[in-house]
Amino acid sequence: MADSDVEQTGERGYAPGAWWAELGTWGAVALIVFGAVAAVWVFFRLPGTPVELASGYYQAARVVAIGLVTVGCTLLARRRARAAAIEDVSEQERV
Repeated sequence: MADSDVEQTGERGYAPGAWWAELGTWGAVALIVFGAVAAVWVFFRLPGTPVELASGYYQAARVVAIGLVTVGCTLLARRRARAAAIEDVSEQERV
């Protein structure tokens, strides 16, 4: 049996991340909207609403919170990248 045929479990290759890690700005906005719609769904007690209303609101709030954190991080990273680019241009002009 060749070494290439043996599965190596000790190697660190692909590390799965969180499902929201690659959403971007518009994906995060979609999460916020989806969470708001879920909260309205629970408020009107439409079909599929849990018996405990608090758990429905909790789940909706979690989705909105993930969306808010993701959009905040995305916009902050974009702002930092823009500031770094402006700083690089200003340093090049000084030289």
